[in-house]
Amino acid sequence: MSVVFDCSDPSERSAGLSAAVGAARGGRLVVLPTDTLYGIGCDAFDSEAVSSLLAAKNRGRDMPVPVLVGSWQTVDGLVRSVSPQARELVQSFWPGGLSLVVEQAPSLAWDLGDTDATVMIRMPLHPVAIELLREVGPMAVSSANVSGQPPATTVGAAQDMLGDLVSVYLDGGPAAKAVASTIVDLSGITPRILREGAISAEEIGEVLDMDPDELRARP
Repeated sequence: MSVVFDCSDPSERSAGLSAAVGAARGGRLVVLPTDTLYGIGCDAFDSEAVSSLLAAKNRGRDMPVPVLVGSWQTVDGLVRSVSPQARELVQSFWPGGLSLVVEQAPSLAWDLGDTDATVMIRMPLHPVAIELLREVGPMAVSSANVSGQPPATTVGAAQDMLGDLVSVYLDGGPAAKAVASTIVDLSGITPRILREGAISAEEIGEVLDMDPDELRARP
């Protein structure tokens, strides 16, 4: 049986965060608000919970789960090395709607799917998400929907699709941007945009001193 907590009420927010932390640490799934869309998440280092997340979304291992973090410093322990380009993008757009694909640290004991030794990382701009992430640590978080269905912009939409497969729903109100994050791949020789969303190619190009069309180009 899942429980929904209204995070606009201070007492419910506190109880909801406590329940969500307990659920994540216990290997269960949580729906949380972010600045872009609602996400379904679990402890990133709990491989069984990640498998449950993929199953809830009816999604295969060929679409690995991204990771959300609660601070800039967390990234240093998750990636092989933080390049100057990654550092510039993090400083410019985090917390916010930018996801970075980077080479993961080889020592990490997690299984997010078929990642090809990379990981997609983001720090969301939402106080409820940040508080949860700082308590739990890095969380595997994907859009809170069944694959093929529209991503959830409200907790009700997420609950309609995911039901009791999720233990705790944190209601942070309608998603502020209601658009997916922009994904920049930094795992190759040249940065490239895999998905343009909350952050424009022009904004990224300005930070990296690159032509936006060059960033959008596919190999």
